[in-house]
Amino acid sequence: MPTCQSGKALPPRPVRRVRQFLSVLLVTSVLCSGQVIAADDTRDAERERYELMALFVETFQQIEYNYVREVDRRELMEAAIQGMLNHLDQYSSFIPPQDVNRFNQMVEQEFGGIGITVNVRQGQLIVVSPLPGTPAYRAGLRAGDVILEVEGETMEGASITDAVKKLQGPVGRPVNVRVQHPGDDSDPESIRMIREVIKAPTVLGYQYNDQDEWNFMYDSDAKIGYIRMAHFSRYTAEELRSALDKLSEQKFRGLVLDLRFNPGGLLEAAIEIADMFLNEGTIVSVKGRNVPERKWTAKRSGTYPDFPLAVIINGYSASASEVLSACLQDNHRAVIIGERSWGKGSVQNVIRTEDGDSALKLTTAGYHRPSGANIDRYTEGRSDDQWGVMPDEGYVIPFDRKQWSAWDRDRRSRDILRRAGDAPEKSADDGGTDTEPFTDTQLLAAVTYISEKLSAPAAPAETASKPQPAAASPEGGRP
Repeated sequence: MPTCQSGKALPPRPVRRVRQFLSVLLVTSVLCSGQVIAADDTRDAERERYELMALFVETFQQIEYNYVREVDRRELMEAAIQGMLNHLDQYSSFIPPQDVNRFNQMVEQEFGGIGITVNVRQGQLIVVSPLPGTPAYRAGLRAGDVILEVEGETMEGASITDAVKKLQGPVGRPVNVRVQHPGDDSDPESIRMIREVIKAPTVLGYQYNDQDEWNFMYDSDAKIGYIRMAHFSRYTAEELRSALDKLSEQKFRGLVLDLRFNPGGLLEAAIEIADMFLNEGTIVSVKGRNVPERKWTAKRSGTYPDFPLAVIINGYSASASEVLSACLQDNHRAVIIGERSWGKGSVQNVIRTEDGDSALKLTTAGYHRPSGANIDRYTEGRSDDQWGVMPDEGYVIPFDRKQWSAWDRDRRSRDILRRAGDAPEKSADDGGTDTEPFTDTQLLAAVTYISEKLSAPAAPAETASKPQPAAASPEGGRP
């Protein structure tokens, strides 16, 4: 009879029933997954699997009988499952029964939120980007901010699922957060925001003009356009096509595509946009250990002319924005400028558990760029490992925190809708803030690259015209 450390015997354990339970559990797990144990599975592997399951049941039983306080079995099991998933990566998670409906609403419907995208890095909840025009943007949240608390609850060590659950809620209800701005030695700031239905545009120009519209032309003399993409939604490709059509009317000859602080979004949107710039070639492939490889290729129909194209990225460009920039880089369609991207190139599938009440969000595959390299940065990925998207040689232009703060101020000043008769911004003498002029050297490098391409004696650059839209073709279906 097993004993605990104090010498007290555990209640009699039905060893035979435990073994029977494990046998049924192993068989059920095979049948429910729809898979058959491979013929080359050795008995040693099966024995190891059995022993590990026995260890798990033994540990569960020890906690249930001997822990200092009574424990809830379901909570204990859910914690064990979540612990296993947390060990895999930061994107896999367990969705308990009480959260399944909320998760479905997040995926399928509109929701009340504050308009930020977040990610977890080294146990901290990081703001990847506030979406222009949203409560978070108006409240002054910035990319790189660390969210310390939401409604008084610490976010240290919280999963993305838990954090989003706290930040979202009924439209019109307030949410209170406590944030630490990067590079700011002052005390954390407490911010109160009112949740809204988030319907922010994803394709933005260089600045607003006095007709309440985005100006997509950066240099009207050289005919160089500028488009900033905040994230990828189901409407992004349509918005981008509209912006390019406006630039076509102005006879643009080159384009800067700004993906800085773009956290990603729908893979389908990134694929459709990549196909606008490519006549042929691989866009992206999805590969997994037990997932058939799927590959998307570009088609000539719907492609814009081959004008010079520069893409700017930084350390907060992630997921779909990395798919797009990697595709354009590997196909030699654009120069990539700025900083190394985030390194989020994994695909999560939602798998319903056998009881039907809960689900697993499990990483099952990864995005692979046309070169075949995986984009994803695995936990504790080193700087010399192959992940993310690196700018082209000679175009690595890092910004420090001070420069990013200045960039953010400059961008916000251009994002403000100013109409005729609006009061000008106050100077320091009038009670405003006096800051040094900011020079966006990453953007200047992109404009210089395009200008040199346009002035090259080789072949005159085409003026863009409107193509008929057509989607890229998947080989083997969609993920």
